[in-house]
Amino acid sequence: MKPYSDDLRERVMAACAEGGRSVGAVAAQFRVSVSFVHKLRRRQRTTGSLAALPHRGGPAPLLDAAARAELAACVARQPDATLDELRGRLTAAGAPAVGRTTVWQALQALDLRRKKRVSTPPSATPSG
Repeated sequence: MKPYSDDLRERVMAACAEGGRSVGAVAAQFRVSVSFVHKLRRRQRTTGSLAALPHRGGPAPLLDAAARAELAACVARQPDATLDELRGRLTAAGAPAVGRTTVWQALQALDLRRKKRVSTPPSATPSG
């Protein structure tokens, strides 16, 4: 979710500074939450700034670069391996034990897809 603009933050604080209006009325006027107004007022009081904090990037990935390289090598060796098989091979190679979702997300980040093995021989009948 994107942070509120600096312009909106300044207008909310100007409305709060006018006096005689409740925090709930200011929040309703600008269609923001009451907690946002409270946090904005506290931020101005403590730091003197209304600017949004920079994005912190989220949690660190569970599989590091070495584990992702090992995952890519496993997929290259056996393209039709299931997520559980890949999990087992990663754990055997020394990577941390992770869930199927983590392996799937790492495969997506590496832009790798599961290549299904054809279970029946191709038809001898010519198509056309």
